[in-house]
Amino acid sequence: MTLALALNDTARTHALLREQRAWLAANDDAIVRDQIALSEIASPTGAESRRGAAVAERMRSLGLEVHTDGIGNVIGRRRGERDAEPVVVCAHLDTVFPAGADVRVAREGPRLVGAGIGDNARGLAAMLAMARVIDGTALRTERPIDFLASVGEEALGDLRGAKHYFAGAGRDAHAAVILDGPGEERVIHRAVGSRRWRVRYAGPGGHSWSAYGLPNPLNAAGAVAAMLAVLPVPSEPRSALTVARIVGGLSVNAIPGDALIEIDLRSVAQDVIERIAREVRACVDVALGDENARRAHGTPPLTMTVEVIGDRPGGETPASHPLVLAAAEATRLIGREPELGAASTDANVPISLGIPAVALGAGGRGGSAHTPQEWFENVDGTAGLGRALTVICCAAGVAAR
Repeated sequence: MTLALALNDTARTHALLREQRAWLAANDDAIVRDQIALSEIASPTGAESRRGAAVAERMRSLGLEVHTDGIGNVIGRRRGERDAEPVVVCAHLDTVFPAGADVRVAREGPRLVGAGIGDNARGLAAMLAMARVIDGTALRTERPIDFLASVGEEALGDLRGAKHYFAGAGRDAHAAVILDGPGEERVIHRAVGSRRWRVRYAGPGGHSWSAYGLPNPLNAAGAVAAMLAVLPVPSEPRSALTVARIVGGLSVNAIPGDALIEIDLRSVAQDVIERIAREVRACVDVALGDENARRAHGTPPLTMTVEVIGDRPGGETPASHPLVLAAAEATRLIGREPELGAASTDANVPISLGIPAVALGAGGRGGSAHTPQEWFENVDGTAGLGRALTVICCAAGVAAR
């Protein structure tokens, strides 16, 4: 598809959706009320079932064909004009906040303040609004649409909901549009991949004087940190290597019995992740060998376990792809300037599998994400919803009336 054709199709599709965009504007307050209601249902990663049930109930009320898969993803299908590979519209169910966290939403002037009000109650409310206006009657798409409320997007959830869906039911998806948090300008088409490790060194431990000469697990962990601090990491493609935690020891006068170090590697290029991952593994092996070589004769050696605690694939949907072009032009059509960017979202999974995908904000403004002071302001929120609708319908096609 040429650039001109992509832009012409986007403008034409946007114009065809005038009635639906008017409905979104007229029902702006109701959409925000739904956002608040969903935000106040606790949904820690790994315990999303209550929020998932609420989303499933809403999907059924909209006439979608709904089921919950084996790991808790909620999928609602709107049939298209023809039987074809679906377009996936995805918003994640989980939050970073643990069980027992206060999830009540308070109003502070124009702001809504609450844990998860933007990330991702906004995305969920927007997804449901999309399912409402793409009703299969007044607005019917050529392709079917799977509305996917995914589990395990955050932190150690490791995108498990998206991985499960796109490995199975969504493996032949035509395209994916991920709705994640507020905003109207960013178009995420580059997936920041990551690899995360927890390395544990263990030894006998003992008194810092009488047992001196025993191998020290913290020495090994510290040596890893020192090696990784000087390990070359490319700035292009953008990459990052972080020693995130070192834990160990019981007392200032004791050789620790164990120590752990947690490491976070990120890049927008999967080949960079694979290369640096090999170097990280070499460093943790060298640290083990060096500390054991220094121990007193006849003392037991350190042992080591290496656990991968996160593995998010990277990649990109090229900026020249029609889906990215449509997202950029839809942004201009609502009076905003598109900002092409990179992030770690559920879009990582389809992108890594060669399925075109973008992640979009769902309108409004927000801040302090991943803190109890997270906030959302519904400033021109319907503009972001209108943008999302245009992009989804460009991907799925608007059926002739």
